[in-house]
Amino acid sequence: MKKNDPKIESKPLAELLRPKTLDDVVGQAHVVGKDGILRKMLISGFIPSMIFWGPPGCGKTTLAELVSTLTKSVFISKSAVTTNLADIREVIALAAKRLVDSGQRTVLFIDEIHRFNKAQQDALLPHVEKGTVIFIGATTENPSFEVISPLLSRSRVLVLHALTEDELTAIAIRGLQFVKRSTTKEALAALLTFGNGDARQVLTIIEIAAKLNTKTQLEESDIEEAAQRKMLQYDQTGDEHYNTISAFIKSIRASDVDAALYYLARMVKSGEDPLFIARRMVVFASEDIGMAQPTALVVANSVFRACETIGFPECQENLAHGVVYLCKAPKNRDAYNAYMAALSDVEQFGNLAIPLTIRNAPTSLMKGLEYGKGYEKYSKESFLPDKIKGKRYYTPTS
Repeated sequence: MKKNDPKIESKPLAELLRPKTLDDVVGQAHVVGKDGILRKMLISGFIPSMIFWGPPGCGKTTLAELVSTLTKSVFISKSAVTTNLADIREVIALAAKRLVDSGQRTVLFIDEIHRFNKAQQDALLPHVEKGTVIFIGATTENPSFEVISPLLSRSRVLVLHALTEDELTAIAIRGLQFVKRSTTKEALAALLTFGNGDARQVLTIIEIAAKLNTKTQLEESDIEEAAQRKMLQYDQTGDEHYNTISAFIKSIRASDVDAALYYLARMVKSGEDPLFIARRMVVFASEDIGMAQPTALVVANSVFRACETIGFPECQENLAHGVVYLCKAPKNRDAYNAYMAALSDVEQFGNLAIPLTIRNAPTSLMKGLEYGKGYEKYSKESFLPDKIKGKRYYTPTS
């Protein structure tokens, strides 16, 4: 077809450049390369139901379409956001009829499968088990938490990686060649930054920049205009949320001030609730600093209070102040470890009998039963139950 064919003009650039063969795929060599699991399955003809787990723009939809094309199956694509049970039943019924009438299989691709509720996921089970459809789900979230166990056990999970800078550059060059544009070195760097690891985003920015400019070489300002601003990958209930807060806490624990501030900035810029960050800092002050510098809890609580009373954006400064303080403070988990050891004994032994000496004796009956008898305020004797008497939980280190 010609470049100005309306069928081409109406399609997004990312769709026009979608790979048609496994060899055209950029990245994911562990899946589609010479020894890749997906390539081996396609060669063998054994195609189980699958779940593609990876960040946005890494090729999940592309691989699903390729499975359909290379197996000569009908490709049905649905989004979990807009699909209901009636839609699924209709697709399944047509797929079953197609299989009987012509022997042709159907690939049912459900994007954002993690947004299906349990009932919707349950509805897929019998048809996945019978092979009525080749089910392929796509998700940016950890399927261990977001996909029901029966469906997960009947599917092969393929983990897809974020595209590297070299891989994104290769995709960007394809897009630029298609729209007959080039870029300056600075513009290409900006494109990769704004793309944020998302191939679709990179191609969309190129497409917009090309439509906004008639010049053949795009400059950094052209890319910035097309991108407007970088959208960080961050879902406040998803994997990126937990990965980032984990990196933040571990950076503070390692006293890595620069890394901690970076992850703080990343969370704040992405719209994370400052109170959530401050709460984690309060927990950290007792859990990881503890008795090494008890004032850390005072500082962390003050940061939390400042976030409550001042609010965003000014409280960013309070968060940064607190992060640096916690990073620089000495670390000691003795109090935390002692409590965890005591908790373990509670779980193991249950409600052990409390020694009579330290029981409450508000009535004469209780006193008659020797509750509180012989109690001394500053006794050196262990007050633990008899079964664990003398046990040491808290053993302070230097």
